[in-house]
Amino acid sequence: MAGEKEIRTKIASVKNMQKITSAMEKVAASKIRKAQLQMEAARPYAQRIRRVIGHLQHANPDYKHPFLTERDIKRVGYIVISTDRGLCGGLNANLFKTMIGEISKWQEQDIEIDMALIGAKAVQFFRRMGGRVVGTASHLGDKPMVNDLIGSIQIMLSAYEEGNIDRLFVVHNEFMSAMSQTPVVRQLLPANSVKQADGELQEYWDYIYEPDAAEMLDDVLMRYIESQVYRGAVENFACEMAAKMVAMKSATDNAGEIIDGLQLQYNKARQAAITQEISEIVGGAAAVSG
Repeated sequence: MAGEKEIRTKIASVKNMQKITSAMEKVAASKIRKAQLQMEAARPYAQRIRRVIGHLQHANPDYKHPFLTERDIKRVGYIVISTDRGLCGGLNANLFKTMIGEISKWQEQDIEIDMALIGAKAVQFFRRMGGRVVGTASHLGDKPMVNDLIGSIQIMLSAYEEGNIDRLFVVHNEFMSAMSQTPVVRQLLPANSVKQADGELQEYWDYIYEPDAAEMLDDVLMRYIESQVYRGAVENFACEMAAKMVAMKSATDNAGEIIDGLQLQYNKARQAAITQEISEIVGGAAAVSG
């Protein structure tokens, strides 16, 4: 059995760690509401513009935008959004597992994959894994901004326009509740998948374009891509805060259980030491009287 001093040192160490995890839990709890408001503000615009893009599938403009045109798949691109920091349970691990499944699916068809990575954890993981990384962004902070994402978005859009990739997807965690976050994969380009996902579209749509279809569609489709990636970033941040709050609460509770166990060990060690001291005193007294 460990000595009293050693056990006291362990108890003090675990208590210090418990204070840290408890503080991190409180910080995450304080940020989660703000993150949810950010996420809820981004969702309506992203959903509405998805619907507009879906309507364009039924329109008959003179100009057919390349972002709306299907083509044979030779190479695909993914924008993967992770957290910058760890200590958030299995949030990133589940996301990477989903992405690895996507990579395996395309590799079975001999189709190569390009990745633009947003978040330090994704950068570390996929560079270590050996994937083809064409762009990175990290340290977005508590309030992701579209300007911080433009570089990664533009790299993938340029690759699509030049024919270097034939599909573009975004992968991120979606906030379901404070206790539940789910990895999702959404196709961004070509935007035909929007029509299948939205059952509210009418059978026929048409628009009047001013000044012309090409200029308007270029702008609308760019806003569409930006909104979907931005939504993914704010959703992922809300997921990070929720997962971190739960993980740190669990760590704090586990530290409490460890402290209780160590305290029991300490009491037993102390009791054994006292018993030994009494035995030595009694033995010494008996020897003197004898």
